[in-house]
Amino acid sequence: MHSIFPKNVVAIHAHPDDTEIFCAGTLKLLADCGYSVTIVTLTPGGMGGINSTEKKTIALRKKEAQKAAELINAGYICLDGRDGYLFDTLKLRLDVLKIIRQKEAGIIITHRPDDYHSDHRATCQIVDASAMLSSLPNVPLKEKPLEVTPLLYHSAPLGLSDPLGRMLDKPHFYVNVGSVMETKMQMLECHQSQIDLMRVMHKMDDFYGEMKKLIRSLGTESGCEFAEAFWQHLGGGYQKNSVLQEALQKFLTSNAEKKSKSIITQKVREIKKIIAKQRMR
Repeated sequence: MHSIFPKNVVAIHAHPDDTEIFCAGTLKLLADCGYSVTIVTLTPGGMGGINSTEKKTIALRKKEAQKAAELINAGYICLDGRDGYLFDTLKLRLDVLKIIRQKEAGIIITHRPDDYHSDHRATCQIVDASAMLSSLPNVPLKEKPLEVTPLLYHSAPLGLSDPLGRMLDKPHFYVNVGSVMETKMQMLECHQSQIDLMRVMHKMDDFYGEMKKLIRSLGTESGCEFAEAFWQHLGGGYQKNSVLQEALQKFLTSNAEKKSKSIITQKVREIKKIIAKQRMR
């Protein structure tokens, strides 16, 4: 069944630099495995400028995002929602769905639904709804429906906590990105505009250094030097295939690989039990 999932991955996050922070290493590894990669941001990050107007910040951050994407031969698309004021709309759902169909996505990566940032949560809701409808024929778009709903994965939020500061459940799996850490950091360093922003907003005096610490901490958790963490969306309407995990199997930490298979097997069993109970009614 895995062959029906095209080797196209679309990473959809709220702002320029989100993808680079949370999953650029994994995207580089997938690109090296023959995947076509597209990076999408729902906003151009206009609020992320210090001593700059929103208009100038938008122009600069789009250039930064494009430059970062080019380092792994990825495409970059910005949907121009307004940074800090992002919410779920019919237009954004259709715009995201259009990209998912145009790129024939087999894998989608986005934020978690309980991410600390409201723009990130809105993005997740929009992406989830759009992905769910991508294979249905009655969607008001001219683009051809996909043969199968893409697999949806969630990247780790900053601080690994929810909006109330509670620590998240353990990731389904970790990807060892040590071999591509240099590329990941080069992509992140394209976002020079965020050095001052992170100093003001998050009180980080060393933006790049702090992000490297985050990836190192995930590596420590999973038994390697540097790692990125993911959760697979295993709810109803989505297939349960471990396509991303199998594509990067040699980069999964041994602990993560076992944990991922165990969690997915458990979730599939739970879903089957629920379906069985509903049929008995």
